[in-house]
Amino acid sequence: MSKPIVAIVGRPNVGKSTFFNRLIGMQTAIVHDEPGVTRDRHYAEAEWIGRPFTIIDTGGFVPDSDEIFEKAIREQTQIAIQESDRIIFVVDGKEGLTHMDRDLANILRKENKKVLLVVNKVDSGKEEANAAQFHTLGLGEPYTLGALGGRKIGDFLDALTHDFTIDIEDKKEDSQLRIAIIGKPNVGKSSMVNALIGAERSIVTPIAGTTRDPIDSIYRHNGEDVLLVDTAGLMRKSKIRQNVDFYSTLRTLKAIDRCNLAIILFDASVPLEKQDFRVVQTAVEKNIGVVLGINKWDAVEGKDTNTALRYEEALREKLRQYDYIPVLFVSAKTKQRLTKLIDLAKTVHTNRAMRIPTSSLNELLLADIKRYPPSNKTGRDIKLNYVTQVKTSPPVFAFFANEPDLVSEQYKGYLRNRIRHHFGFAGVPLTLVFKRKRK
Repeated sequence: MSKPIVAIVGRPNVGKSTFFNRLIGMQTAIVHDEPGVTRDRHYAEAEWIGRPFTIIDTGGFVPDSDEIFEKAIREQTQIAIQESDRIIFVVDGKEGLTHMDRDLANILRKENKKVLLVVNKVDSGKEEANAAQFHTLGLGEPYTLGALGGRKIGDFLDALTHDFTIDIEDKKEDSQLRIAIIGKPNVGKSSMVNALIGAERSIVTPIAGTTRDPIDSIYRHNGEDVLLVDTAGLMRKSKIRQNVDFYSTLRTLKAIDRCNLAIILFDASVPLEKQDFRVVQTAVEKNIGVVLGINKWDAVEGKDTNTALRYEEALREKLRQYDYIPVLFVSAKTKQRLTKLIDLAKTVHTNRAMRIPTSSLNELLLADIKRYPPSNKTGRDIKLNYVTQVKTSPPVFAFFANEPDLVSEQYKGYLRNRIRHHFGFAGVPLTLVFKRKRK
């Protein structure tokens, strides 16, 4: 099931990006006093008490403006409103109600969506009375909060997510393999789907971006139905100029949420770019299985038996922390190794559901920890006493320690590598959580 999509909207300079950063707990959007700084859309995964959702930060909405950036932002905000499941309408409690707030409220009332009205910059109880004027917008009881300092954020998140689905372990729906075919525009995603199912379900042209919406197909593989979702090409934010590209990117993210594995296609005939690895990062952040398909291998000129080895060696050097993802060289045009690619996807899907006995985890990992214990800059001893797998699909491992907050990211990487060394998990992102040892 897709995660709910929540769009943050409002006029310029009401604190939308600050609010967005507060919800996701990190500084990913540009925050500045100058109106209009957030011009591209920002996407992030968020979770509150076990309820995951996707949140979109939009630019400042300026009605009826002919200024090119404001017009583009207005149109993209309208797309975000249409595609979202819930809308957070942010207004400025210090500046008060404006005509632009009223214009945007009129638009939101016409949408068949739940709208939560947030009065931001209410940083103390003395300023609560400022919210009364916003009742006239006709969007229900306002939620007052201060995004900059985090005031009443928890109360708001309770209201936002109370009817969202809790992420329950081992969902039954994960038993079917559902594959999102993703990658940059024009790497051959639609060609691959068409070659597998033997029907022209997707339009295939040399023009990048032909596929605008995800297209679902059922592929019968060794007696089992596999869902294939052909998606639009994921583009860099700096290249999302046209609103149709923004729309396609949003729909692609929603499509990935419906799947439990991604086949990421690279074009073997062109040099690797940073955007190729951003696509990998997008899939890994969704905690789904990942397989890399190096497409158009038939078009590589002058290749010999060592060409694939050199390509894969260079690829893994660039993948770095994602070097656990399996790679296969394929051709959608000649159908070379396409069925093997699905076989590989099924193996990764099985790995994702694997559960490791607690006894095996402790026997092997505690020996690794003893051989290479964690250290930290404070000089305090960190003791990891126990480990158990608390979830599958995706796998989550819980480590119990006396100082869980002091475990470094570098050491977490070491532990992930040791888990992979002992148990495999090829193509599967691993989540590690650290909890305080019970006394």
